[in-house]
Amino acid sequence: MSPLNRRILLLGAAGGIGSAIRLGLAGRYGLMRLADITPLAPARSGEETVHADLLDLPTLVAAMAGIDTVIHMAGVPVEPETNAWDQVLPANIVGVHNLFEAARRAGVKRVLFASSHHAAGFHRRDTPTAETMVPRPDSYYGVSKVFGEAMGRMYADKFGLQVLSLRIGAYRDRPFDIRQLSVWISPRDMVELVRCGIEAADFGYATVYGVSGNTRSFWDNSDVAFLGYAPRDNAEDWAVEVLAGPGEDALAAPFQGGWYCAKGFVGAPERVDDDRQAPAPKVLV
Repeated sequence: MSPLNRRILLLGAAGGIGSAIRLGLAGRYGLMRLADITPLAPARSGEETVHADLLDLPTLVAAMAGIDTVIHMAGVPVEPETNAWDQVLPANIVGVHNLFEAARRAGVKRVLFASSHHAAGFHRRDTPTAETMVPRPDSYYGVSKVFGEAMGRMYADKFGLQVLSLRIGAYRDRPFDIRQLSVWISPRDMVELVRCGIEAADFGYATVYGVSGNTRSFWDNSDVAFLGYAPRDNAEDWAVEVLAGPGEDALAAPFQGGWYCAKGFVGAPERVDDDRQAPAPKVLV
């Protein structure tokens, strides 16, 4: 399909990543419908703006009318400092169900779901990690992203929706700490990954890491090749400066999720090890 024939809905268009996508893909598609619960800049040529709340299913269905692909960049984007579960529950759990159900009802073909590397943050850094490995969320926020991936998988398998879960790394203009040398994704690589997700040939369900071409990456992201994604940036360009700065917290350093893992952690990091080393559960008969 020609890009000019595609009709896109961008949820969370007022956010940091959403704003970059809006700017980076401006004019590429026949329609870019922009949605958020906060005010948006006026629509430009080829754009429409709508108010959409993830908790309002009928409004979401209406916002998806005539849409081919939904880009989901809405919801709570980080682990809240207090009452984390209460804050992620509405938008990241109920709202994500509404996202996929609205897509089904509206006849949307494809959803790009903003997951996070925090869905697997308790994997250790010294273990190369692929997107197919068991999720190990490092926070309530990470749990909500595991839920979203599972919901997307179910809607793909049961209803035939095409779903791409993007485990987004540290989205910044540049990396600022040691961990980000491995997990950073630049704005232009983020936009390119989304473009590839929109324009890829038909698929069922896939999870990929949203990361730049970092020399120190924790992740085997080879499966992203089917999208045609070729990152242009590498966190190594800032390595000398970053490594001259502060070191890492001892609890954060072993894990891919960093301080998300360390926050509220009880015990020693050595106890979080390979699942295969855990005692087998007792079977009660």
